[in-house]
Amino acid sequence: MSETDTRKVAFGLVLLAVSSVLIFGPGTLGVAIPLAAIAAGTLGLAAGALLVGTSSDGRPV
Repeated sequence: MSETDTRKVAFGLVLLAVSSVLIFGPGTLGVAIPLAAIAAGTLGLAAGALLVGTSSDGRPV
């Protein structure tokens, strides 16, 4: 059985949550956000998904 790196999972989930709030939060409030913030949120989502996907020793999904 493969071992999961819990630090990678935790950091990836935090990164996913913060990036999601950064992208979708201001839109629900009707506030305009700069394009750079949306780009940073998108990169954060990609990095968080990569961290969670590669957190175990097995083949990444």
